[in-house]
Order: sequence, then structure tokens, then C-alpha cells
Amino acid sequence: MLALVGACSASSPPAPVQSLTTQCGQTRPQVCTMEYDPVCGELADGGREDYSSPCNACAHDAVAAYRRGGCESGGTGE
Repeated sequence: MLALVGACSASSPPAPVQSLTTQCGQTRPQVCTMEYDPVCGELADGGREDYSSPCNACAHDAVAAYRRGGCESGGTGE
């Protein structure tokens, strides 16, 4: 006979789900390093565009937020 014992606790809340989108701050970067860490910038008008790093995405006033990795489709690149 096989018995499975679960380690659930009724008092523990589920782990919070982190948002995949990071909002750009109101203060925009003036200078960015040459780091390559591709992101998909989400434009305030609803479009998307690929950027080489979070800093480069948020340096553009048109970008409201970004997600790690490139845009799946439609990005124009940087």
C-alpha cells in the first residue's frame, strides 16, 4: 500500500506572483552602459519595441514599461 503525505499548511498564504512587466520611473536615464540585456519595451501608445537593455528602453519617453527578453513579434529593434 502506498501513502502520500503532503506538506501543505493551511496558515501559509500562497507565494505572490511577480509581474512580468517592470514600470519605468518618472526620472528617465540620461546615460546607459553598453550592457546587452534585451527587453521588450511597452510603449505608452500600446505598441512594442525591442531595446538592448532596460536602461535604453526607459531612456525613451515613449516607453512606459518593459519585459525581459525580446518582443515576440513586431519590434523594430534598436
